[in-house]
Amino acid sequence: MILFLWACGLYAPAATSSGDAKETQEAPLPPPPTPAEPVAFQPDAAPATGPTILQKPLPWDEERERLTVAYRKQHQGYTGDNSKIEPRVVVLHWTGGSTAASAWNTFAPTRAANARPELAAAGEVNVSAHFLVDRDGSIQQLLPEDRMARHCIGLNHISLGIENVGSADLGGDPAKWPLTEAQLQANVDIIRDLQRRWPIERVIGHLEYRKMEGTSYFLELDPNYRTGKPDPGATFVAAVRKKLEGTGISGP
Repeated sequence: MILFLWACGLYAPAATSSGDAKETQEAPLPPPPTPAEPVAFQPDAAPATGPTILQKPLPWDEERERLTVAYRKQHQGYTGDNSKIEPRVVVLHWTGGSTAASAWNTFAPTRAANARPELAAAGEVNVSAHFLVDRDGSIQQLLPEDRMARHCIGLNHISLGIENVGSADLGGDPAKWPLTEAQLQANVDIIRDLQRRWPIERVIGHLEYRKMEGTSYFLELDPNYRTGKPDPGATFVAAVRKKLEGTGISGP
């Protein structure tokens, strides 16, 4: 009878204690995975690597260095002998023109243009900026980040300048080369990248620079050396700062 049941697969002998045979058991199922904690969405988070920046340096010779130092002595009471700065502010501008090439060519000469006597009266060194953003959002770096550029009265000693090709606010008159969404994002990317290396605390538009008077950032010895500026438009500046919320940056 046992032989019959065994042959039909209905009976199996118990495993012996010799260890030659082993019981087969189903492996226990693994416990269900623990649900991952939800991750808060962070808009406009800094990319793992910085933005793509084309290096297109402005000419900088001994004369331009000397004139920059002379400007610092005249307007800031500077007692040093070089153009080095440690930036804590970013000032946004528009170029007033339609191409990056025309802006670069404006900044390239060492001395302020004769066509702008108000500039030459306040110092011989030409105006410039650290970054230039074209209308498609492409970025050029014109000066090292730790070199002073003449771009904003009272803040040159502590700020970096970003020039944007155009002459109208975001969403402005199409005939005046309004700033673009691509430029907006490029400015945000530059500033987030700068925060990796510098203690950037304020981001302002050129049109807001006089609001910085009376703060520890502003330094201009000549009380009559002030100008009114419209660039780069209040809408553009507000949009940049909106995208930088939560990064510790404030306005003027």
